[in-house]
Amino acid sequence: MHYSYYPYPAPYREDPVLIRNLEKAINGEFSAIQCYRKLAELTHRDEVRKQIEEIRRDEMRHLREFSTLYGAITGKHIMPKQTEECPDTFTRGLDAAFKDEQETVDFYLRAAEETSNLKAKGIFTRAARDEQHHAVWFLYYLMER
Repeated sequence: MHYSYYPYPAPYREDPVLIRNLEKAINGEFSAIQCYRKLAELTHRDEVRKQIEEIRRDEMRHLREFSTLYGAITGKHIMPKQTEECPDTFTRGLDAAFKDEQETVDFYLRAAEETSNLKAKGIFTRAARDEQHHAVWFLYYLMER
């Protein structure tokens, strides 16, 4: 009998679309974590800072979940890369964050539909819900300006 090192069967390990989507999600979450740290530093309001820090913690959880799944499927550790520059002003940062969160919702829902891996479906779907919630907060702060 042959025992595999990988916890997922071969069809998932050979799913280049899922692997590519996980890589994009990992890099996107990593970039958001970096930019939201900067965004939290740019605000002068404590309640806004706390909310952005909560959003950032969600993004860190997403990064951990996507990275763990990637490792389980590929047997490899991925080093995330920052793929976006962080805006230098609070208003531009809010605008970029809102747009990015909205685009990420669409991407995660599409990624969930494209895979037959139930674990991946669940992770992408839950992350999409969180991202939509984040977008609402960023839009709220944009409308206050």
